Amino acid sequence: MSAALTLAKPEHLDKLTALCAAFHADEGIELSDEARRAGLAPLLEGLPYGVAYLIGPPRAPIGYIVVCFGWSVEFGGLDAIIDELYIRPGVRGRGIATEALIALPRALAEGGLRAIHLEVDRENEKAIKLYKRAGFAPREKYMFMSRQL
Repeated sequence: MSAALTLAKPEHLDKLTALCAAFHADEGIELSDEARRAGLAPLLEGLPYGVAYLIGPPRAPIGYIVVCFGWSVEFGGLDAIIDELYIRPGVRGRGIATEALIALPRALAEGGLRAIHLEVDRENEKAIKLYKRAGFAPREKYMFMSRQL
């Protein structure tokens, strides 16, 4: 099983929406398919604020990753936040997520990306191990905070 990344395009919207719905069901995120599609479609149409990648073969993807771009003075330029990462349950535990997370910086570095960030539940030891294997490290002094508008 390969964790090859394919930049998602408008023709992938249905597959990506289905994967996203499965992720949201796993995480208890309540969102309509219409809202999901509205959040994903601009990324597939070239919106400059983020991208979505299919993981695995584009005809039958086994997961996806959404990356949103920003700017950081501290990191010296363009940075990104991994907004969502999902691997189908039937293929988890095979190193696919680790492989995708290691391939992601290579895919984005050509565009001048300086740092990638992510948020993880402090209680999710399995996810924390995954992210550490892929080179991510906690910033002990900092806590990710949000305000919904």
